[in-house]
Amino acid sequence: MGLQGHSLTDSAITPGPLARSGARILRRVGAVLALAALCLAVSLMVPQRALALGSLTMAITLLIAAGAAALAVGLHGHRQRQALTLIGTWVENDVLPTFVTDRDGAIASRNRAGARIAAEAVTLAGALEKSIANPGAVLFRVQSKAMAAGHAAEDVVSRRGHTRISAHMLDHGAMLWRIEDLADRVVSARGSVALPLLTVGRSGTVLSMNDAARRLVGDRCRALEQIFPELPLRPGHVQTVTAADWPVQRLIAQTEGLAGRREIYLLPPPAGLQPEVPRAEFLDHLPVALLRLDARGQVLMANRMALTLLDRETCTDVPLSSLMEGLGRSISDWLADAVAGRLTQTSEFLRLTRPDRDVFVQVSLHRTGADDEAALVAVLSDATEFKALEAQFVQSQKMQAIGELAGGVAHDFNNLLTAISGHCDLMLLRHDQGDPDFADLMQINQNANRAAALVGQLLAFSRKQTLRPEVLDMRNTLADLTHLLNRLVGERVTLSLTHDPALRAIRADKRQLEQVLVNLVVNARDAMPEGGEIRIETETVHLDTPMTRDRATVPPGAYVAIRVTDDGVGMEEDVRKKVFEPFFTTKGVGQGTGLGLSTAYGIVKQSGGFIFVDSTLGQGSCFTLYLPCHADAKTLMPAAPVPADAMASAKPAEGVVLLVEDEAPVRAFAARALRLRGYTVIEADSAEAALDLLRDRDLAVDVFVTDVVMPGRDGPSWVKEALRERPSVQVVFVSGYAEESFGEAQKELPNSVFLPKPFSLADLTETVHRQLH
Repeated sequence: MGLQGHSLTDSAITPGPLARSGARILRRVGAVLALAALCLAVSLMVPQRALALGSLTMAITLLIAAGAAALAVGLHGHRQRQALTLIGTWVENDVLPTFVTDRDGAIASRNRAGARIAAEAVTLAGALEKSIANPGAVLFRVQSKAMAAGHAAEDVVSRRGHTRISAHMLDHGAMLWRIEDLADRVVSARGSVALPLLTVGRSGTVLSMNDAARRLVGDRCRALEQIFPELPLRPGHVQTVTAADWPVQRLIAQTEGLAGRREIYLLPPPAGLQPEVPRAEFLDHLPVALLRLDARGQVLMANRMALTLLDRETCTDVPLSSLMEGLGRSISDWLADAVAGRLTQTSEFLRLTRPDRDVFVQVSLHRTGADDEAALVAVLSDATEFKALEAQFVQSQKMQAIGELAGGVAHDFNNLLTAISGHCDLMLLRHDQGDPDFADLMQINQNANRAAALVGQLLAFSRKQTLRPEVLDMRNTLADLTHLLNRLVGERVTLSLTHDPALRAIRADKRQLEQVLVNLVVNARDAMPEGGEIRIETETVHLDTPMTRDRATVPPGAYVAIRVTDDGVGMEEDVRKKVFEPFFTTKGVGQGTGLGLSTAYGIVKQSGGFIFVDSTLGQGSCFTLYLPCHADAKTLMPAAPVPADAMASAKPAEGVVLLVEDEAPVRAFAARALRLRGYTVIEADSAEAALDLLRDRDLAVDVFVTDVVMPGRDGPSWVKEALRERPSVQVVFVSGYAEESFGEAQKELPNSVFLPKPFSLADLTETVHRQLH
């Protein structure tokens, strides 16, 4: 085993298995000679004649046996050396790598070809590990068969293609191995270049490819589908092969191998048998959707990818305008510009006219052919996901724009409504119910309140309304609301409530949350024209991990879940996705504004919660609200509304009010209301005018009542400057915008409160009264 560098002609595989066998026999001969010497010594030393004669006879017998054994060992070794010399002479010049190993696979000798592929390897498995995967298992199988039959061989897949390993049994367990590379034997008709060869397993997996096959295909393939576009294979027939550059035709030859394997040769087609592959067949195999159009836009050819994208069996002679739409102008004009070379943008996004679902494609046009035979090639790319993302972005931009518009419109409307309702309150002070004008004044007042509610909806879905949060127990809130809800649903609809016994509290604006529940119940009622049941359920939900739904992620934590479920007509998926959009409604003209659910969405989001909808067409819908649980048990109660006639019974108030308001009608109403209450009112139409008045140190002021948003300096900035000289003055901010738009600035100002527009006469006077007292 240590003669790794020796050739078979100058090595007797010592100390291999044959040498070890002779050594064992010689050791036994030595033992016999020692025993014979002992018997001879006994025969010379014992006095008894009979015993001496027996010992001498035993010694002579042992000496004869030892001599015969030693002669046999010498003759056997000589024959072994002659046999090995004969074998070595035979294989030394063989072109195939040849090895002699012992029973354990240790290399005793190798010929020159074997030394070239594995000069330093100690075992045969080590010599083959670079070319064969797991050679130990292969050698064990071949050796087991050879020990039983005297000779065995097996073809295996190697990195060079195909290799045959054969073994011959020698004396005393020694093995003679030959390694034959079969890829070198597979040559083409010219006799110099190997033919493409594939070895395929039972399941169609490509186990190996020789170098010629890899050069033809361009890469190592794992499955027949990557090489042959059309299966199953037909041995003896010419088939298309997906080559590196372009599909080619090859004659398929197949032989059966061991263990169910197949060897497939890709031969050049015989003369006259190589068909001309149509260009359309080549295009079918391309992983790109292609259409070929004539100058008028008629489809001349569509490959397989295009037909799959269009969801059609065929579209030949079909105009492109019937397959897609949404260009914004005539598709025929677009194609004419492409044929004439007048396109500045070669690709456009269009919508396919598929009835099953919305599919958007990006279409790129390329002109081909001469002027008299000009045609177009259209490359189609699926852009559905891209357009979905674009639609989400546009939707968010639209919501932001509508929110900004609603905020601005609401501010102007709130100023108008403040003046209308305020002056109406002033007139109601001079008219009692018996007055003929009282009913007309009440109509003005009620419609002003309805207009204020509509403006509140605009601010709600844009999340810019002013909330008055308080700690609520939804069981009590729903109990207070049940009577109103039962009146809304009517007699044909049943309303049922189910509460979690361990329901936790939430913090929200009670009035706004009630509006959300009313909107959801009214929509559920309208979805059941034949009657049914509306179920309102509440429970406490604990989320350990974030919950993602409808592009929203609910963070972990404790939530109160409120579900409003109906058994109505349900919604289709495209309708479900749009229910929270402003002005979207499925009701007829005059039956709805489309602001109900968008308002509910805005209120819930501004309250820190989430709202989702699940719906099945024909089975009903379920709206689920998730509102964060409130950790603090203290209840924050908003100021109770004051009746309109409270001022009449109140005692006259004292104090000086500096009223700063740029809208003259609002300023006129507020000044009259405060003066009627008994206050001394100083008016200013801007922040600069107010600061000029305050420069008079003799002017005493108890309360600042100021608008937040005004031309020039805003309310918080001028009040902050004025409080440096008059730190004890109380402040009342009024605005048609939400409080959150300047909430941080208000927190920096002590003794300040916020009064949203539109406000009534009683709201204004009582707010000023609370600030003073």
